[in-house]
Amino acid sequence: MTMPNMHYADLKDSYLFYNIAQKTKKYLAENQGTHLYRMGIGDVSLPLCGEVIKALHKAVDDQACAENFHGYMPECGAPFLRETIAKHYAKRGINLDSDEVFVSSGASDELSDILDLFERENSALVIEPAYPAYVDANVMAGRKIIHLPSGSENGFLPEPSEKAKADILYICSPNNPTGAVFDRVKLQKWVDFANENGSVILFDAAYEAFIEDETLPRSIFELEGAKTCAIEICSLSKTAGFTGTRLGYTVIPKTLERKNMNFNSMWIRNRTTKTNGVSYIIQRGGEAVFSEEGQKQIKKNIEFYKENAKILMKALDNTGTWYCGGKNAPYIWMKCPKNMGSWEFFDLLLRSVQVVGTPGKGFGSCGEGYFRFSTFSSREDTVEAAKRLEQLLSTLK
Repeated sequence: MTMPNMHYADLKDSYLFYNIAQKTKKYLAENQGTHLYRMGIGDVSLPLCGEVIKALHKAVDDQACAENFHGYMPECGAPFLRETIAKHYAKRGINLDSDEVFVSSGASDELSDILDLFERENSALVIEPAYPAYVDANVMAGRKIIHLPSGSENGFLPEPSEKAKADILYICSPNNPTGAVFDRVKLQKWVDFANENGSVILFDAAYEAFIEDETLPRSIFELEGAKTCAIEICSLSKTAGFTGTRLGYTVIPKTLERKNMNFNSMWIRNRTTKTNGVSYIIQRGGEAVFSEEGQKQIKKNIEFYKENAKILMKALDNTGTWYCGGKNAPYIWMKCPKNMGSWEFFDLLLRSVQVVGTPGKGFGSCGEGYFRFSTFSSREDTVEAAKRLEQLLSTLK
C-alpha cells in the first residue's frame, strides 16, 4: 500500500487566509451589496510600471520571430537577468558573482523549495509571529521546529540565545507580519551566532525595498560574515508589483559550505533537476525593474503604498493605539483594543465597520492580541478604512 506523507496530518486544519476568505464570504452572503475595505492579504493594487510593460511587450514580440525566439531558458536564470541583479547589489556595495544569483518564480516557492538542501534531521528556528509558510513547509517535511517568541518588549526583534540554537534560522526583515526591521547591530548578532553554531540563515528580504532609513540593512550580505552562513531570498511581488507575474531571485554565496558540501553547487544541481527555468518574457520584465527608469517608477509606486501606511498610522496615533511597522515596511502591526483576541477583533472590524485585516494569532501563538494591516489597497479604500477604524477605536477607549 502506498504510504502518504503522514506529516500533513500535523498541519493546522486550514490556512490563515483561507479562514479569512471563508468568513468574509459568509458575511457578504448575509449582507449582499456591502463593500469591504480589504486591508488583509498583501496583494498590490497598482499595475506594473511602464518600463516593465514595455519590456514585456518587446519580449512577446521576440517570441514571434525565429531570430529572437527563446524556448527553454537556463534553469538557474537567464545570464542577462543574473548579471543585472548582481550589478544592482554592487551599487549597494555588495560584490556578487552573477552565478551566485538564481532566478525563481517567486519568494514563496523558493522558501519552500530551498529546504531540499537540508536533511530532515535539521531543526528549524522560526521567530514568531511569522509568515505561516515557514512553519507549514517544515511540518510537511517532518522537521523539528523551534519557536522563538517575540513581543512588544523587544520590538518583535529578539536576539539570539541558547534557546535559539537550530540548524536553519528563518529571519524576515522587514518582517511579515510585524513590519519590524533589524538594525545592523542586532542582525550582526544573528550572523555571528549562525557562524559560531554552524547554522544557515534563510533571510527573507521580500520587503527590503520599503526600507527608507538608510542606516538599516536591506540585504544580509551588508553584514560581515554573512557569506559563510546565509541564503537571501528576494521577491519582485511587492517591490515591483509582480504578484500576478511571479518573479524572484535567491542569492547563495559560493563560500557557503557545511560538511564539505557547497550550497551553491547543490542548488545548481537541484534547479537543473527540478525546473525548466522562468519564462523569457517574465525575465525580460524583471530586467526592466533594475533599469534606471524602472527603479524610479517602482519607487514611485512604493511611495504610494507608504502614503497609505501614513494614513493608517495617523488613525492609530489619534486613538493612542500601540503599533509597530509602517515606516520601513508595508505592514502595520497593532495591539488589539480592550485585550481582545485577534479573531474577536477581526469579527468586530468586519461586522461593525466592514474593514478586513489579518488576526495576529494566525502568525503564531504570540501573535494573539495583535492585528496586521496591509498598506497595498487603493487610496480611496485606505482613507475610508482609516476613518472607520479611528471611529471604532475611539468608542473602545
